[in-house]
Amino acid sequence: MDRWRRLNGERIEQPLVEAVERAIVREQAAGHRLKVCIGTDSQVRASGIEFATVIVFLREKKGGFMFIRNERTDRTMGIRERMITEVGKSVEVAYALCDLLDRYDVALEVHADINTDPTFQSNQALKEAMGYILSMGFVFKAKPDAFASSCCADKVV
Repeated sequence: MDRWRRLNGERIEQPLVEAVERAIVREQAAGHRLKVCIGTDSQVRASGIEFATVIVFLREKKGGFMFIRNERTDRTMGIRERMITEVGKSVEVAYALCDLLDRYDVALEVHADINTDPTFQSNQALKEAMGYILSMGFVFKAKPDAFASSCCADKVV
């Protein structure tokens, strides 16, 4: 079972799709226009790799909030595999939510913590990640525009 929480640490007890729908209904009833950005970041630690996936709800011109899922693995991965794993985690969540977001007319972006500058190691995975996300029909953002992964998820991994 997915273990999602809010930034304040409060656990989200209901299934993810239900929690997201409740949030959308509440926000739209309050007059907010929403956009959802999904991203994942990871950190290599001595005990393995820790991942954080975030669903960022942006209120047009009124701030936002996010749902967070932390996971860890004992596996070791090279940089390319780790970047593609991050993208896979984001796409999995985007795919689970895309019909719901379409139903409520909420824009969706998938953010990859991959640098567009070829001098950075993460750039090795850029073409694969971009192809994967775009082939699934999602809007793709990479650094420096991928704030969901490179800023939000980075803070909670």
